[in-house]
Amino acid sequence: MEIYVVRPNDTIDKIAQQQGADVNSIIEINQLTAPYRLAVGQSLLFSGRTPQQAELIRPSRGRSVFRSGYAYPFIASEVMEETLSWLTEVAVFSYGFTPSGNLIPPTLDDTWIVQEALSLGVIPTLTLTPLGADGHFNNHLVSALVREPSVQRRLVTGLASVMLEKGYQAVNIDFEYVERGDRDGFTSFVAYAANVLNTLGYLVSVALAPKHSDDQPGLLYEGMDYGGLGAAANWVVLMTYEWGYTYGPPMAIAPINQVRRVVEYALTKIPASKICLGVPNYGYDWPLPYTRGVTAAKTLGNIEAVETAIFYGAPILFDQTAQSPYFRYWQYGIEHEVWFEDVRSWREKFLLVEQYGLRGIAVWQLMRLFRAGWTLLDAMFPGT
Repeated sequence: MEIYVVRPNDTIDKIAQQQGADVNSIIEINQLTAPYRLAVGQSLLFSGRTPQQAELIRPSRGRSVFRSGYAYPFIASEVMEETLSWLTEVAVFSYGFTPSGNLIPPTLDDTWIVQEALSLGVIPTLTLTPLGADGHFNNHLVSALVREPSVQRRLVTGLASVMLEKGYQAVNIDFEYVERGDRDGFTSFVAYAANVLNTLGYLVSVALAPKHSDDQPGLLYEGMDYGGLGAAANWVVLMTYEWGYTYGPPMAIAPINQVRRVVEYALTKIPASKICLGVPNYGYDWPLPYTRGVTAAKTLGNIEAVETAIFYGAPILFDQTAQSPYFRYWQYGIEHEVWFEDVRSWREKFLLVEQYGLRGIAVWQLMRLFRAGWTLLDAMFPGT
């Protein structure tokens, strides 16, 4: 497989001829639509014979990697079906709970995803979150849970019951904004849940905010004990994304220098074989100028981002420090800045998995199909 970066005056036919590649394969893998216009700086993944202007994808030494991804129950069935073919695990987002420990199922039926996963040998995982009625993470719910053993028992009993009923095989505990005072209680809850559920034959993973030091300040980090949580769970997911986020200034979603920093810290606390690297599958479009507390970015998919660049004739640039693509365009007199993911930025993250011998990846989220990214993963880890 090769990654080719589009140059001025390139066309699909010209690239295919130069690289010894099949035009239809380029179109399919990269989800191109007629009339197949391209953006300068756009990255294309394909199989070719003469990599004159392309970068060869070098496969790993053949080891397998764990492939996970989060999906809401309203994911399009055709997207779910195709994506499942690349996955080891699909984590359904999400189940909540009341202050007394009663489990709250998703609004939409999740059974169909579980059944589809099981039919393909993919692990269906129940994602547990402390989301409040407003849809935001609620640290008061976390406190109510971790400070009261009876609430924990009720919740874990409910989890076991639903998993048995629906066919779930694992639980992913995704608690964010855990207060500093609940740090040890949260770790103890994960250990308790894992002990009970492992005994029943279920696996337990935990999502970790992207820390880079023990004493990193901030509500997102202070309640996360990497060492304790890594020891308690069967594996962990590093949420290595959202440096660029909806209400923040325009920047890469997951700059590789920051991602590497988190990975290297995590490895001082948790065995590599227990670490899944979080990988974003989306981008953000910010109107400019950015004003803190006022500007809000729009979420868009990676394919949608490229189509936006093509529509407005904007060249796609690539930040070498962040190893991420971005571009700017004008609409109705307002300038926009877009950061997203492509096969080049995904490749850099996969290289970290290979370099540090990590367990695998966990993609947030699967709602938009990114066929080139998954094809790239297969090319880099052919032993999976």
